Amino acid sequence: MARVHLSGIGKTYPDGTSAVTGLDLDIAEGEFLVLVGPSGCGKTTALRMVAGLEEISSGTLTIGDRVVNRTPARDRDVAMVFQSYALYPHLSVRDNIAFGLQLRKLPKREIKQRVEDAAETLGLTEHLDRRPRNLSGGQRQRVAMGRAIVRQPQAFLMDEPLSNLDAKLRVQMRAEISRLQRDLAVTTVYVTHDQVEAMTLGDRVAVLKKGVLQQVAPPQELYDHPANLFVAGFIGSPAMNLLQGRLEADGSAARVELGGQSLAVPAALMAERPRLREYLGREVALGIRPEDMEDAELGTGDQDTLLTSTTDLVEALGPELLVHFQLPAPPVVTEDTKELARDAGAEGIDAAAPYSDVIARFSPRSRTGTGQPLRVRVDTGHLYFFDPATGDGIWGEPASATQQKEGTHA
Repeated sequence: MARVHLSGIGKTYPDGTSAVTGLDLDIAEGEFLVLVGPSGCGKTTALRMVAGLEEISSGTLTIGDRVVNRTPARDRDVAMVFQSYALYPHLSVRDNIAFGLQLRKLPKREIKQRVEDAAETLGLTEHLDRRPRNLSGGQRQRVAMGRAIVRQPQAFLMDEPLSNLDAKLRVQMRAEISRLQRDLAVTTVYVTHDQVEAMTLGDRVAVLKKGVLQQVAPPQELYDHPANLFVAGFIGSPAMNLLQGRLEADGSAARVELGGQSLAVPAALMAERPRLREYLGREVALGIRPEDMEDAELGTGDQDTLLTSTTDLVEALGPELLVHFQLPAPPVVTEDTKELARDAGAEGIDAAAPYSDVIARFSPRSRTGTGQPLRVRVDTGHLYFFDPATGDGIWGEPASATQQKEGTHA
């Protein structure tokens, strides 16, 4: 295994299109780093530059102790697992896994041993003599991974390897990839559009937008301390609710006004994020995660943590309810939130809309129903605030030295 270091890596095509801009990443030996972001954000291009399948326009790429900008893909000692499996249909599982080793003219005995070891690790031993067409999607993906494993590379590169699988199989394969990477301890760079995959697999997750790195940090830190509106809206499922509000002083604490309603901002939160005092009397972008709201009928709490509305829709998922409603505060409209809306397939965001659509995650004990009055209790200790002009998170200090952010926000 080896350290992979990207310093100022960029990719610009002949027509002037910039796919990746100034990408700085230091991936430690044995680390599992996930690149995540919307379609077209440059994550696959970045991976292909590491693999040697895409020419680097600027910057320096180091694998181990070698600068490999001009090194052909075959000499970089990395193994790539593709979305499409890329198996040879006329070859058996055994020969598919062994193919790269045969090209390198390794001794037959060593090839046989490596193939059998990989097959045992991946649960493919009984399938070694079958053809790919006789395998399930999950088995085909294991074969593709086996072909990478037997090479014993310095790094694994995986490009959305689970996207062709159904939901249940994706969950199973996520666990298998995580276990495999942990057991092999091979440096891994993994590209996905699925932020659930990113959060469950990565030691660290790097979030990209339009070719620019927004933040890189451990999954929980991305969730707890998003650097900006884009990261906040992209990480989490369902996504964070983002509303326009106004922060007003209220004794030693503050309140955030949302149309005709308001929420108390606890003194402890103000102390934890001292920069919030700079925004008293000013507009802010307020973030509330669905899981930080509950049906007020199921418990007690301060009146200052209560919002009222009417239930628009209830999605029953068994262990939880997703409750849709509106609040009398306009949605946050920035380049970040527009990009998030495009990624979600929405036509756009109406900046003039007087209401915002909100989703809360309720206990299944809630008895709310469509068209009924709704009282929502908010965990105000977990409110998020962002500068509406820059999109940056309003924190007392940088969330972490591991954060890396570049670019501007409209």
